[in-house]
Amino acid sequence: MIRFFLRRLLLGIFVLFGVSLITFFIARVIPSEPAARWIGPRATAEQIAAAKIELGLDQPIYIQYLSYIKGLFTGDWGVSITSHQPVLKELLTFLPSSLEIILGGMLIAVIIGIPLGVLTAIKKETWVDHLARGISIGGVSIPTFWLAMILQLIFFQTLGWFPLGERVSTDVALLYPIETITGSNLLDSLLQGNWMFFKDALMHSILPMLTMAAFPLGVVTRMTRSSMLEVIGEEYMRVTKAYGFSNLSRTFKYALKNAMGPTLTSLGLTFAYALTTTFLIESVFTWPGLGLYTSKAILSSDYPVIMGITIFVTAAYLLVNFLVDMFLAVLDPRIKVNAE
Repeated sequence: MIRFFLRRLLLGIFVLFGVSLITFFIARVIPSEPAARWIGPRATAEQIAAAKIELGLDQPIYIQYLSYIKGLFTGDWGVSITSHQPVLKELLTFLPSSLEIILGGMLIAVIIGIPLGVLTAIKKETWVDHLARGISIGGVSIPTFWLAMILQLIFFQTLGWFPLGERVSTDVALLYPIETITGSNLLDSLLQGNWMFFKDALMHSILPMLTMAAFPLGVVTRMTRSSMLEVIGEEYMRVTKAYGFSNLSRTFKYALKNAMGPTLTSLGLTFAYALTTTFLIESVFTWPGLGLYTSKAILSSDYPVIMGITIFVTAAYLLVNFLVDMFLAVLDPRIKVNAE
């Protein structure tokens, strides 16, 4: 197992190095003038030359890359060209708000998707199976921005149950302020016992969470169903039936445990992918998160931010995959045998 995890770790380091190399050189090849944008729209030639020295753009490209790699390990991920703020600081500022809706959406997808996938596998080719498959296919296929606007139309415009957007109401933020601890409004208000702020923040986050849950819900349901159908057909499942185990025990203790591998892998990849693909959801709900931050950086050609986000998301992918591998190794003993 130690060799298994070491191989995963070394492969992750190699991937991270390759992504940093490709991202860095592509950012330098793209036609742009970062020094001029650093100064502003009325930059003079002398100011641009000084900005190049300040940003290190006057150095050979391999020196710039080595300096960038050194900065990654020391916490210096560069400075945003548009805001003149450290990239790592801005990433950590916008990340908690994105994690709120991502984790909430993932939680909804797991709570609903896994039981639904199990049910459809047991009720194969029945109306329950067809209905659940339609829901899962719709969740994967429906564009997130369209679903977000439909939810706003139904639950805000028609029913008036939930707010239209933003993280918290202005009057609640003024009358019941909270101290920023983690950057998550839900967690910070909960830690401080500010229930009015918590209730308002929760109401604002429900529609973004439901929108976020649509895609992983479809993935989880489909993967759970297909894995369960494969496991149910195994010989040892017939043996458990012959021994007289109850259907509930056979389904959840033996079948579901062995069918969770593909589901967990897909869920981990979906979580890492969602870190920067939330910009459509965040744009519709005016949610100041990492996705909206990424889209603005791309539109303004803010290459230090783009590079920082790319490195961060790559590291998130590797970390999530590593954690999933560890969990699967504990869940499925066959991985340990193959690792040897």
